[in-house]
Amino acid sequence: MRRILDARPSLSLVISILALLVALSGVAVALPGKNTVNSGDVINNSLRSADLKNGSGVKGVDVAKNSLTGADIKESSLGSVPSAASLNGLRVLPITHRSGDVANQLIFSAGGLQLQVSCAAGDEELRATTTVAGGEIAVVSDDAVAADGSATQLNHNLDDSFAPGDDFDLQDTVTASDDRIYQLHYIGGDGVSVTAQLISDDDLGANNCIVSGYAVVVP
Repeated sequence: MRRILDARPSLSLVISILALLVALSGVAVALPGKNTVNSGDVINNSLRSADLKNGSGVKGVDVAKNSLTGADIKESSLGSVPSAASLNGLRVLPITHRSGDVANQLIFSAGGLQLQVSCAAGDEELRATTTVAGGEIAVVSDDAVAADGSATQLNHNLDDSFAPGDDFDLQDTVTASDDRIYQLHYIGGDGVSVTAQLISDDDLGANNCIVSGYAVVVP
């Protein structure tokens, strides 16, 4: 009986056999006191985001450099990217018009404000209307060709009771009615405001009626 007991395997031999069986079966066993994966444990390109489970203890700094690819990143894990036309609730809208002679051509409509252009022989006339009562509109314009800030070139027009049915002339009465720069500020009775930067031009290729710029609409 004593010979049989003396022949039993040692503890180190048992551990070695278990380790061999685990290695052959492909099952990973966490060692006591070690529940995280460090960078030294990861072979380059061996770890994908799909392998990262919540609570796994794997941190970004533990992932080998260049081991994550775009295909491994789920769309839902990324934050939303604001639209180019909308930022923090603001809407930025382009204003572009090119044509020959026209009459009362609508070139912008947003926030309760509409802009129309009329052209004849290269002279542009810009007018504004609104669909919201109790508003106000103000425009400063200058001659883009001979912009010297003089009273003959600079014009300021204001309507502090801008309402539906009103026809507001952005130029009012000025010497030059073409090639002008405009800065427009509008606010409707509902609190929505529009700020626009515009330039009118003529003789650009076959177009004698050109208006270009942008507007920012604030809800």
